[in-house]
Amino acid sequence: MTPVPALYPCTITHVRTAPTRYALRHRTYMWLVDIDQPPELPLPLRPLARFDPRDHFAGDGRSVRAGLEEFLAAHGVRAPGGPVLMLTHARVLGHVFNPLTLYWCHDPDGVPRHVVAEVHNTYGQRHSYLLRPNPSGTAHVDKEFYVSPFFPVDGRYRMRLPAPDRRLDLTVHLERDGGRPFTATVRGARREVTRTEVLRQALRHPWSTAVVSAAIRLHGIRLLLRGLPVQPRPARPSTPTRTTEESVR
Repeated sequence: MTPVPALYPCTITHVRTAPTRYALRHRTYMWLVDIDQPPELPLPLRPLARFDPRDHFAGDGRSVRAGLEEFLAAHGVRAPGGPVLMLTHARVLGHVFNPLTLYWCHDPDGVPRHVVAEVHNTYGQRHSYLLRPNPSGTAHVDKEFYVSPFFPVDGRYRMRLPAPDRRLDLTVHLERDGGRPFTATVRGARREVTRTEVLRQALRHPWSTAVVSAAIRLHGIRLLLRGLPVQPRPARPSTPTRTTEESVR
């Protein structure tokens, strides 16, 4: 397994091919951490990276592992018992928005067993998918969660999610009616977690998660102005995420 913690400066791309073609590209950075031993930075740097269990799964403040194990049990899967590596955005200056958090689950011998993909949308909801990738790191799962307002909740995801090592290389395709109207990629290179590197990334990408959230909304407005129709958001139960104001109380 990759030594953790690690930083991954990365480029995120979204390419939409139907019903209209549109692409966006965004640079940011993500953390790879052991959920049982998240990094604790020196006091002056802690506002730049905080890992709060309330940002994941049920959001009830229990440990990330407790939330993960509850999710797995609900799907009839035994807790992995070994290390779990989480790729995520940390809270920066009290704010976080995680479009996608990934958990690579291992047994006590370090053998990979499954991957959990936790998706957050801009409506304050989150949903998790249980994946069993093949040896190449690829898995398929039915779409069950409203993410983009321009796609209904149908189709199927094809995800290629190899565990990060020296490189981070993730791909998510949305497949509908035999086509792929949407593809997202995350690509980057591993960096050691040092005080200098944390500060460098924070200066290069200030308010990184707030910028991600704002960029998603900006591109949504551009698509609206192009006349792309909005798909109704289904009324369904989901786990609410905390707002920025709640996070700093």
